[in-house]
Order: sequence, then C-alpha cells, then structure tokens
Amino acid sequence: MMGYYILIGAIALVSWLVSRKLKSKFKFYSKVHLKNGMSGAEIAEKMLSDHGIRDVKVVSTPGMLTDHYNPKNKTVNLSEGVYNQRNASAAAVAAHECGHAVQHAQAYEWLGMRSKLVPIVSVTSSMSMWVVFGGLVLGGAAGIGLGYWVAVAGLVMMGLATLFSFVTLPVEYDASNRALAWLKNKNVVTPEEYKGSEDALKWAARTYLVAAIGSLATLVYWGLQVFGGRD
Repeated sequence: MMGYYILIGAIALVSWLVSRKLKSKFKFYSKVHLKNGMSGAEIAEKMLSDHGIRDVKVVSTPGMLTDHYNPKNKTVNLSEGVYNQRNASAAAVAAHECGHAVQHAQAYEWLGMRSKLVPIVSVTSSMSMWVVFGGLVLGGAAGIGLGYWVAVAGLVMMGLATLFSFVTLPVEYDASNRALAWLKNKNVVTPEEYKGSEDALKWAARTYLVAAIGSLATLVYWGLQVFGGRD
C-alpha cells in the first residue's frame, strides 16, 4: 500500500500545481479587459448564433471555474465571474463551453462517446478501487477463486474510468480549438486578448491531461497488484 500512497501523493501534487497555475493564469488574464466591451454571456450568445444554434440557453451558475455545457437541457452554464465579466479569461471560458455546444450540434463523435460513458462511470468510478482491494483481501493476487474475479471486476470498472478520462481529452482540446478559431476569425478579441485566451485554455486543458495520466497510473498500479502475484 505504501507504493499506492506515494503514487497518489505524486499525482495529487502535480494536479495541485497545475490547478494553482490555472487559477493564477485566469486571475492574470481577468485583468486584460476586452476592447469590445462584451461580457462572457454576450460572447457565448454570439458564438452560438454564429453557428446557427438557437436552442441552447446561456445561464449563470454559482462558483468559480464551475463552467460547463449540459447536453441534457442544452444550457451553457457560466460561472458568475465569467457570465458578467468582460475580459480575456471570460472570453476564453465562454467560447470554450460554446465549443461543446457546437460539438453537440454537429454530433462530434468523441463527445457522443463520452456522453455514453457518463452514466456508467458515475456509478462505477467511486467504488472501483474498493472492489479491487476487496478482491485482493479475498486472495485475488493468487489468481484463483472468487477474490480474483472480484478484483478483475474492479479493474474493469477502473478501466472504464480511465477510458473516460482519455476520451475527455480530444473533447476538451477540440472545444478549445473551436473557441480560439471563432474568437480569431470573427475578430471578437484583439491579438493581445487572443494570446491571453489561448494561454488560459492551454492550462485548463492540462488539468484534464494530468487527470488522465493519473487515472492510467492508478489502473496500472492495481493491475500489477492483481496480476503481479501470479506465477
């Protein structure tokens, strides 16, 4: 178990450092005020309109960095700091979330795959480690008996969560690319503002990358515990 704690500690540290950097970037670029004077909500509404999307509503949601697109009720949810603000950070986030709405409207394959995994992962991800651990306690590392199959079932659950993390990567990167292309092509932001938006989204994407690597590392570790003890 010591190896697991070291692994989790290392992943948590890297995740914390990236998250801290992301927050500092957004704070910095929140001081780069847009010359067009548009708020995050107005930018979102314009991007949706420019893509011919009329059935998605832009709403405000409490919290910081709680922005997300909800495909079920077709809403672009912008945190209060993004919805009302008129800066490069707000422009980046608003356009990024609308990027997901565009993906949905255009039936982007990776988004569809992630949506199908959501209900499964939401149930299995929180219990997967305990299922694996329970299987090992029951003798799963020996490769025989009920314990082994319980541990394997836990690994399958964990594998689905890892798959979800990696499927999320192209979804997030593509949404950012769509956002930045629209901001640039429509001259919504100046070159200086664009650089700020681009840098902010780059660090946001890295949080998903760290999460995916961490999920894979955890899966490999527990896989070795289950299969490594077999002759």
